[in-house]
Amino acid sequence: MTQTTKSTRQNLTKKMASRACLAAAVAASSRGGVSAFGTSSIGRSGMMARSLSSISSSTNNRFSSYPTSTAINKSDLSNRISSVAPSRSFQLNMSTVAADATTARRVKTAEAEVSDEQVSIKGWVRTVRKQKTLAFVEVNDGSSMSGIQCVLPFDGVDEDTLKEIDNLTTGCSVNAVGQIIKSQGGKQSVELSASSLRIVGTCPGDTFPLAKKRHSLEYLRTIAHLRPRTNTIAAVARVRSTLAGSIHKFFQSEGFNYVQTPLITASDCEGAGEMFRVTTLDIDDVASLPRAKDEEGKELAGVDYAEDFFGKAAFLTVSGQLGGETHACALGDVYTFGPTFRAENSQTTRHLAEFWMVEPEMAFADLTSAMDNAEAMLKACVGDVLEKCEEDLEFFGKFFDKGLKARLDKVVSKPFVRCSYRDAIKYLQEEIAKDPSKWQFPDVEFGTDLATEHERWLAETKFDSAVFVYNYPKSIKAFYMRDNDEDGGETVNAMDLLVPGVGELVGGSQREERMDVLVDKMKELDLDVEDYWWYLDLRRFGSVPHAGYGLGFERLVTYVCGIENIRDAIAFPRYPGNAEF
Repeated sequence: MTQTTKSTRQNLTKKMASRACLAAAVAASSRGGVSAFGTSSIGRSGMMARSLSSISSSTNNRFSSYPTSTAINKSDLSNRISSVAPSRSFQLNMSTVAADATTARRVKTAEAEVSDEQVSIKGWVRTVRKQKTLAFVEVNDGSSMSGIQCVLPFDGVDEDTLKEIDNLTTGCSVNAVGQIIKSQGGKQSVELSASSLRIVGTCPGDTFPLAKKRHSLEYLRTIAHLRPRTNTIAAVARVRSTLAGSIHKFFQSEGFNYVQTPLITASDCEGAGEMFRVTTLDIDDVASLPRAKDEEGKELAGVDYAEDFFGKAAFLTVSGQLGGETHACALGDVYTFGPTFRAENSQTTRHLAEFWMVEPEMAFADLTSAMDNAEAMLKACVGDVLEKCEEDLEFFGKFFDKGLKARLDKVVSKPFVRCSYRDAIKYLQEEIAKDPSKWQFPDVEFGTDLATEHERWLAETKFDSAVFVYNYPKSIKAFYMRDNDEDGGETVNAMDLLVPGVGELVGGSQREERMDVLVDKMKELDLDVEDYWWYLDLRRFGSVPHAGYGLGFERLVTYVCGIENIRDAIAFPRYPGNAEF
């Protein structure tokens, strides 16, 4: 229990008596109550303190906490209260009155520093160790990997805390109050010398699915609502948050405008047809679906989407690029950062049905401009993670990728390689010829869409670096990419950025700004030109050379964290057969 000087005790007694008198008066008309953390064990006095709190600090209820219990003259304080208390008798709980008298500032464990100030640590219990004279409680609030150790000496805490210690279990949420001091042990630099602890939410140990042991990532995906409480997924979330903030910081510092493009669209940006349909038609009642009709009024096999909500077929977007181009052709440099969707029936570790894309668009720019910008952006973002997420990266380096930090350092310090697609094919053919049996896809020629094993060999073995492969065959790229004039249109001004451990991370191109060429390409791919009338208007009215790229955000997260499966890089992964939570 905290020791104070005689004068301090006297002053505190006067202040608390004054507040308690007001509380008692407010409580006089009350009948029973429940504390903020469950049924109160202190009856009327708990309700009294809560009433005072609602008057004096109603706007701070969320951040209120239990401070250190203070040794005061209970008899004197009770006598002062009795003059204004209700006629019925009640027992005054001193720790509750003290809690309302002083509010301890909440401190995140990642920011905990040695101080004489009484502070509050709020989080979830990881471990509890009880000895004869004290208890050690590891509390994690999500702000750091390690959390903080709370030391509770049995002779230095109030009676309610002693009772709470007996009920502590892994997973329960708590509010601990005390001083941050230099740790007596060697595993942490600081610890909380706690004088008070309250359980905020209980957690039955016999049914809590996250016992103190390592769980497989496959198992954790089945309890995605709880997996952020594990070290791995919490670390991924912190790195993801840092990367997202760094992306916005980079583009804003470069003078880009942030544009929010629609999620519902009638346009297929990639021309691949792998899109989720959006409809309000009653598909459970097939007979009621409006049928498409030919010019003579004869019913056709398809549905008449003119009767649907949007008056035409609508889908979830696979990219914000086309919308981004509209603003780039007015604002100059823009970027989008939002969710995209693809109905690709893929169960690989590299694909999701719902994922986030970062898509900058730059007016008066060519492919070289796009590559320069992508390289600068990645160096900035990875540099921020190296600076701000050191503890998390150490964890990933220990359990997932021992060479992670060295690889990330190389991204920041080493210029990216640039290699034409034709040269990449030549290098692959030479390597595969040495032993084709080592390759899952040994047949590589001009026009081959590079597989992950090809991409990773180029990045990890051939160049040992991030590498831009550019000037891809027209036949394997999207309709909006600009044809190269120098080879008769056989290739397009497109690039992919390949990185060690992942393969393709970024894909981009210079956009086709020539209207006649673009229309011909759309017809070749059987795209309805009328659906893209607005996109073609950008070429009709003040067309300019422009370029951009798309960064798969979850792939970036897996790359920076050194984890293998993209399903662990997003809070609630969506993939074929799974849309839980």
